[in-house]
Amino acid sequence: MEPFDPEQRNLIRTPLDNETILSGQFWGELRVFLAVAKAKSFNRAAEVLNTSQPTVSRRVKRLQDLMGSQLFVPTRHGVKLTAKGQSLAQALTRLDHSLYALTNDLKAETKDAEGVVRVSITDGLNTFFVAPAIPSFTAEHPKIQLHLKSPANVVSLRENQTDLMIGFSPTDAADITTRKLGSLHFIPVVAKSYIRQHGIPTRSNLAQHFFLQSEFYTARTGLWDAWNHAVAQGRIAHFCDNSMAYGMLVKAGLGVGLLGSYTILEPDAVPLELDVRIAVPLYALALTERLNARPVKLVFDWLSEMFGPANPWFSPELRLDPPPSRFDIGIKLLFNL
Repeated sequence: MEPFDPEQRNLIRTPLDNETILSGQFWGELRVFLAVAKAKSFNRAAEVLNTSQPTVSRRVKRLQDLMGSQLFVPTRHGVKLTAKGQSLAQALTRLDHSLYALTNDLKAETKDAEGVVRVSITDGLNTFFVAPAIPSFTAEHPKIQLHLKSPANVVSLRENQTDLMIGFSPTDAADITTRKLGSLHFIPVVAKSYIRQHGIPTRSNLAQHFFLQSEFYTARTGLWDAWNHAVAQGRIAHFCDNSMAYGMLVKAGLGVGLLGSYTILEPDAVPLELDVRIAVPLYALALTERLNARPVKLVFDWLSEMFGPANPWFSPELRLDPPPSRFDIGIKLLFNL
């Protein structure tokens, strides 16, 4: 059945005959609404949309009047979606993702391996491994653009609204392809400057030392118990939930931190033997439908190799002195080694 066939009156009359809904203004208001829903703030949405807060408020009010429903309620920290608002936001997110995928797929049909591929990946893995490797990838696939995003949720691909993700948990969703990769090893690390001021932390003197903690490590999954047991014996100097800033706090000598094993290539970093060695499995996740697009498949395979067990840093067993590897290039560049 052709949806715009004039013979099908029941299809084209409602809502397609409604000029108010079809107006550019209406679609613009939906875009503003989705920006507010994501930012949970009129002010932050205005910044994203490069407009003013009163304009955002006015457009959301008009949309609410048109739909006859309140979509947001104010809170101390911004706004919160109502039940109706939540339903609309979920529907618009699905539409936004579908339109984005359709646009990229149309490009892929006409030109070989061209389009934008959106990737969710943690700041640390992005900085040390992905970003430095992009020049060689681009040389081979010059028409593929990467959109690298910090994940809003390290276990949910859909919540991040990307094509694929390097995450820490598999999924049994029928429409998501999961590939098991290597393991990310975490070890306690301290800066040489900290040791000069406080001495070297050992299993027997932790009460004398300072730690840097993150909410990410306090998740009650059992995975981080060894680290939290060590932290509980000392004193927490600071909390930090940004992975790169967390690493910089360790480098500044402010306390013992839990970092990826590859950070020991930093000349100032000293790994500690505190009975804390944590291996977190890595997974590549992608929307199965999007893997039909060649650019997405190429990026998926590229990242799977980069974070697979063939990379000594992500091998099943922790190695603090892995053999030289082509995967090291990002770390060496970062630390000027």
